[in-house]
Amino acid sequence: MRLRWRAAGATHVGRVRKGNEDSFVMDAERGVFLVADGMGGHAAGEVASGIAANTIGGALRAGVDAAMDADALAQTMIDSFRAADRAILDRVETHPETFGMGTTCTAIVLCTDGTYRMGHVGDSRAYLMRDGMLAQVSRDHTWVQREVDEGRLTPAGARRHHLSHILTRALGADPLDTPEVLAGTLIPGDQLLLCSDGLTGMLTDRDLGRVLAMKMTPEERVARLIRGANVKGGKDNITALLVEIDDVVD
Repeated sequence: MRLRWRAAGATHVGRVRKGNEDSFVMDAERGVFLVADGMGGHAAGEVASGIAANTIGGALRAGVDAAMDADALAQTMIDSFRAADRAILDRVETHPETFGMGTTCTAIVLCTDGTYRMGHVGDSRAYLMRDGMLAQVSRDHTWVQREVDEGRLTPAGARRHHLSHILTRALGADPLDTPEVLAGTLIPGDQLLLCSDGLTGMLTDRDLGRVLAMKMTPEERVARLIRGANVKGGKDNITALLVEIDDVVD
């Protein structure tokens, strides 16, 4: 069984920041997709997200080219996240001026058995749109999400909280043990959205769902999402990557 898909992706500096610290990988031919949101300022965030994109994206591309099965690709995902984390820490050690840099990363590889494997660290998100219903697949590694999980904050309160930007996990923050790796099955009509928090900080899940439900091409939906985030304030860099599953071939 083999999936067929279309994909589109774009990034925008937003309306406030002077530079763009987001990076993304869109290798539609191989089914490798990734969004990384760097932090650190003074171009260090851009360096960190670039290291993650190159290291993780490169490893997954090589895995697809080597015809790895889904389980092997999942292990490659784990190994590549660890390698990216080490590479960022090594860069900080040799370039002290980049101290404090790090990055989120959410990556997906589409497998030949009709499933996907997702690796995730931080608060860049993955969503699945199916039959008109949008669900967040990833789980934010943030202080406010931990408070929600423990019942001390509501989801609405977490969204408005002044510490909503505080991460509990990030590549380059400390030696990474194991990234979060998830698996799922895809069917025709599904849409996968990967995005940085520059999108989700401005648009609610309801906003996202409305755009994904529109009768548009993936490129048009991505452009509409980014434009909507900028209309709402564009307070951070905005990256959106959309994969639409067309059909499954036996």
